[in-house]
Amino acid sequence: MADQARPDPVAQLGAGPEERRLTPRQARRLRIALSSVGMAAMAVVLALRIASRSSVLVVGVYGLALILCGIVIELSRNGRTRLGTWLLVVGLVAAIGSDWLLIP
Repeated sequence: MADQARPDPVAQLGAGPEERRLTPRQARRLRIALSSVGMAAMAVVLALRIASRSSVLVVGVYGLALILCGIVIELSRNGRTRLGTWLLVVGLVAAIGSDWLLIP
């Protein structure tokens, strides 16, 4: 009788209804959606920046940001959501920072 599996009360303490986590599929879809929105936003900003001043640096920075968003979508589709999230955050911050610092 002592060998029967009993639920561990300590393990169940944190398992309340307020602690809902995303399933892996939901996490992938969320990151794909965020990357798609980021890609659309970068395309709009690129079009506005090219209209105001045409520069190879502008095209380079925002072109790389668009490529980065596409890479993150592919990483998310292949199940590498954490890597994709970090890459998206760091890449978009770098793109915005380089626009602010490098492009006059």
